[in-house]
Amino acid sequence: MMRPRMTRLPIPTARARALAAVLAAGALLPAVLTGCAPAGGTTAGADERTGARPAGTITVFAAASLKGTFTELAHAFEAANPGSSVTLSFAGSSDLVGQISQGAPADVFASADAANMQKLQDAGLADGTPRNFATNTLAIAMPPGNPAGIGSLKDLARPGVKLVTCARQVPCGAAAAKVAEAAGLELRPVSEENAVTDVLGKVTSAEADAGLVYATDINAAGGKVAGIGFAESQGAVNTYPIVATTTSRNKATAQAFLDLVTGAEGQKVLAAAGFGPADASGQGK
Repeated sequence: MMRPRMTRLPIPTARARALAAVLAAGALLPAVLTGCAPAGGTTAGADERTGARPAGTITVFAAASLKGTFTELAHAFEAANPGSSVTLSFAGSSDLVGQISQGAPADVFASADAANMQKLQDAGLADGTPRNFATNTLAIAMPPGNPAGIGSLKDLARPGVKLVTCARQVPCGAAAAKVAEAAGLELRPVSEENAVTDVLGKVTSAEADAGLVYATDINAAGGKVAGIGFAESQGAVNTYPIVATTTSRNKATAQAFLDLVTGAEGQKVLAAAGFGPADASGQGK
């Protein structure tokens, strides 16, 4: 089973610093209105009963497609909560569930689909009910210039087209299988990867004519790939749930990070990256 990628956070971006400033300012607002000390605010994760700010280290296991947004949110979280530290691990959701089930020290798990979150729940490792926080749809990525002339989903089934997809146990692979079946297409990928970022890597290195990835991955890649959407993707929209784990040793800080992701500021960051909104009231909706 593939190990999750442990990420050392780079220097914060200007947008992450601005987000941290918003979070910190929000934490001060209740103090201004009530005359209490700044620690009494609840924005950015302060405990509503004690006013204590989140502190200590948490490890967040997140689907590979969340790398850019969660890195930005982790920077903002740390800046708004001095004394806190967020370690990020990115991989395919199925691999992450396997790692947690085998004892990997994760405080938070963010999945790219409900099915892998259900595996965590079935194992008794989800602390409470998962909260949906984003949606995503597939798109077709091609090398710049689109040398194979891909223009639609059905073109991926043409003889000679080197297609790369995620493996079926990975959320992006399950979605690819679903749209292909609905369209009556038999896709024959030359490679099936364990994470959507690996599919994108095959395309950017021109090892593939096309890859089925998320629309957000194409947005993040910029000019490294060309991309097109396709109507059939609406039949396989992935909903992203997030939850703290029962094995977390820092439950208060883990909960504060969940609140950031599912709150207004986290939703702004996700929307800017191209993620759609999710119904937070129930998993998989």
